[in-house]
Amino acid sequence: MANFNGNCINDKVAGITPSLTLSITAKAKKMKSEGISVIGFGAGEPDFNTPEYVNEAAKKALDKGFTKYTEASGITPLRQAIADKLKTENNLNYDIDQIIVSNGAKHSLFNSLFVLLSEGDEVIIPSPYWLTYPELVRLSGGVSVFIKTQAKNGFKVTPDELKKVITPKTKAFILNSPNNPTGAVYTKEELEALGKVLVENGIFIISDEIYEKLIYGSEHFSIASLSKELYDSTIVINGMSKSYSMTGWRIGYLAAPKEIAKAINAVQSHATSNPNTIAQYASLEALINPQGKIFLNNMVKIFNERRKYMVERINKIKGVSCITPGGAFYVMLDISILKGKKYKDNVMKGSIDIAEKMLDFGVAAVPGIAFGTDDYLRLSYAISLEDIKEGLNRIEKFVNIVVNGDSK
Repeated sequence: MANFNGNCINDKVAGITPSLTLSITAKAKKMKSEGISVIGFGAGEPDFNTPEYVNEAAKKALDKGFTKYTEASGITPLRQAIADKLKTENNLNYDIDQIIVSNGAKHSLFNSLFVLLSEGDEVIIPSPYWLTYPELVRLSGGVSVFIKTQAKNGFKVTPDELKKVITPKTKAFILNSPNNPTGAVYTKEELEALGKVLVENGIFIISDEIYEKLIYGSEHFSIASLSKELYDSTIVINGMSKSYSMTGWRIGYLAAPKEIAKAINAVQSHATSNPNTIAQYASLEALINPQGKIFLNNMVKIFNERRKYMVERINKIKGVSCITPGGAFYVMLDISILKGKKYKDNVMKGSIDIAEKMLDFGVAAVPGIAFGTDDYLRLSYAISLEDIKEGLNRIEKFVNIVVNGDSK
């Protein structure tokens, strides 16, 4: 019989950090089950139903019997549609054998890091970061190196900051624009400046562009499109979840230099085989049907209205603040003034404590420490404007009590 002691788990897996938000999520769910009103700002997915034309495409695929295995890298028509999309919208030319369709963008990220990294390779990650990046690096045998970005720079990395953390072990840089959790969007000039440093140092770029369609008042640029050298150094990550509200369909994709794509295809063929066949046909329809633009334009318009309201309302609350995000659907609420203050005779040491105390006011928010910064809470505006208004009223009440010291 196997001896299940403390050493039975692979070191890479044993070191994975459990979600820092689980306890808050559990408490919020318990409160709701007891009939207590809780406004949840934690949403990481659009609060829109998948477009009906996409659902219909899935039904037709079922009726046609498209329920068997496909190529591990995805059906040819879908990969061709992705290649056409990348060429038309991003000025990127890829053959379909450079495109791998996976079980969500997260899977594409894992595949990329798993193939690129050898044991001990370093990956530079700007902070705040999406909480999954460091864990994927760890699982792939790599070491995360963080750059703490500044709100005054729009939470964007500067070339000088990048240069300071590059070492002989640096293998890759994770770029996320538009960014989760900050909403930061890099300009073409900013990408060119970063790209110059990365190319000069022979560093691969993993460009997570999953929020590219959710952008307000500016333009998305893929760093791979800016030069041949950057094209040859970049793996572009994207997917269907955010742009078409298809989070549960689990279809993501990547586009990469041929040798990297070939290696990723080989890994995926053994690890998971093809992504869900029905979801692939639904994704194909999402990409090629003109109704997609109508759906997206409406979603972006509504998100933008919520974004503007949230930013304006937060900055009217004395003691907290935020900067205006350029993309995605998150706002980073600066709660640094609340750290070290008391609520009900308990000192709130950081974002987890503050998020837990906010539950007393019927607000559930994600602690910034989960994203590598303890001075913020992440608030999602992928919830109704009505809930946003009520939730921010509750936050204001909490902040006023804590700041004024009347907390008993």
